[in-house]
Amino acid sequence: MTATKEAIAQVLNGVIDPNTGKGLQDSGEIASVLPGAVIIELGYPAKSQIELIKKAAEDALRAAGIDSEVEVRQNIRAHKVRSTLRVLPNVKNIIAVSSGKGGVGKSTVTANLALALASEGAKVGVLDADIYGPSQPTMLGASGTPQSKDGKTMEPIEANGLQINSIGFMVNPADPVIWRGPMVSSALRDLLQQTNWHDLDYLVIDMPPGTGDIQLTLSQQVPVTGAIVVTTPQDIATLDAVKGLMMFRKVNIPVLGIVENMALFKCPHCGHLERIFGEGGAERMSKEYGVPVLGSLPLERGIREDADSGHPTVLAEPDSETAEIFRAIARKTAVALSETPKDFSSGIPKVTVQNAAPKA
Repeated sequence: MTATKEAIAQVLNGVIDPNTGKGLQDSGEIASVLPGAVIIELGYPAKSQIELIKKAAEDALRAAGIDSEVEVRQNIRAHKVRSTLRVLPNVKNIIAVSSGKGGVGKSTVTANLALALASEGAKVGVLDADIYGPSQPTMLGASGTPQSKDGKTMEPIEANGLQINSIGFMVNPADPVIWRGPMVSSALRDLLQQTNWHDLDYLVIDMPPGTGDIQLTLSQQVPVTGAIVVTTPQDIATLDAVKGLMMFRKVNIPVLGIVENMALFKCPHCGHLERIFGEGGAERMSKEYGVPVLGSLPLERGIREDADSGHPTVLAEPDSETAEIFRAIARKTAVALSETPKDFSSGIPKVTVQNAAPKA
């Protein structure tokens, strides 16, 4: 049966994208409808979701008596940053992972989030912005010293499919970094702007904990597309997490969501469930400030051991329930970012004005 574009779009809108929670038409994911062929374009990395969405679309069309091939692909675009800044060359989107205080697992979430995005088909980089306590080289099993090909920029270290840079590659791990705020801010800008990132869909920044001068400077001067706030369920942690959330709002950076870490402990011996750090903190924060909870992670020895070994859980145990939680958080993060305004500055041609040569 031959159907109009409108009829096909109407049928496909009845197919719910499990990641956006909307119909394919309402999600803006129907890129093209041609005779006998439909192209669905996802604005987020979804390698594990493509066949699922393809089958759902084909089944819906077949049930409506429409003969059409369906292709599902991803197209990750650059999204807008603050009006005073420009998107970095070769980096479409920057995601800042922040926490109001230390010790809530922000760096572990960063490492697994980056690996989860990459496992879903994105090109991903990690910038370790925690100058005083750089941990990403250890967590991501990366070593070496960034090299320069042109004497001006440095090449990122590549490990586990990620592009990585950190002050940890340039200082002795046993030596403390005793720098004042301005020096740290300058070092962070250099790490970001002088690293020769290669065609990244996402650069994930492991922010320093807290909301001091360094964090504020980074938020104001780096073209961050969106931010994630990591917290634990306890009230003290969420109080500090709110400060981080409000800092991003004051500098007009969208907060994509909250990740609740160490939410539930399961005894490995008897299976008893215990909420060691309380419960409901992230949910209360979500309701009060209108920010979604992207996911809740368990308090699990394996997560810590995997990170310490240089093979975070998404890499070490890809089929585990915890790895799937991280991948779900990554998809929700990417979907939330995909729904922010797009950046079209790279597509605007430059106009140059030259004096015309006088006519003879």
